[in-house]
Amino acid sequence: MSQPLLRPFTWSDVGPITAIYSHYVYNSTVTFDLEAPSEAKMAEKFGHMVDEGHPVIVAEVDGAVRGYAYASTFRPRPAYRFTCEDTVYLAPDAIGQGLGSRLMGELITQSQAVGFKQMIGIITGGTEASIALHRKFGFEILGEFPQLGYKFDRWLDIVHMQRAL
Repeated sequence: MSQPLLRPFTWSDVGPITAIYSHYVYNSTVTFDLEAPSEAKMAEKFGHMVDEGHPVIVAEVDGAVRGYAYASTFRPRPAYRFTCEDTVYLAPDAIGQGLGSRLMGELITQSQAVGFKQMIGIITGGTEASIALHRKFGFEILGEFPQLGYKFDRWLDIVHMQRAL
């Protein structure tokens, strides 16, 4: 693998980002979406984050999008404006190559720069790689909520993790 380039989101990233996310919708429990959003929905979502000045980072390797990360307001009420929730997704064949750590490190740096003070990770229970990634960056588990989601004919837990920025 060539050295990854971490760069800001551009509109040409919508298709590859949608494809990466769709893989996880249909093949994993890391997202509770049951149907993948369209490219138009993803463009709307990412456009909103860009308009708000929130960090949206794309990992590119050899000209191809291999992952992405973003931090956006944890909840829509104004009192939450300094707290963000993180998201990191990798192309399936990019897992285990250190790309998630690179994205998370840059996401934390950019989130601090835009004024966020706390970062929340909301993770499906049992996804040990996601939990380990968050722990590596100083997140602590604050709570575990049993059986909050139902996907692939089973109940799924949620783990809430947090770190100060």
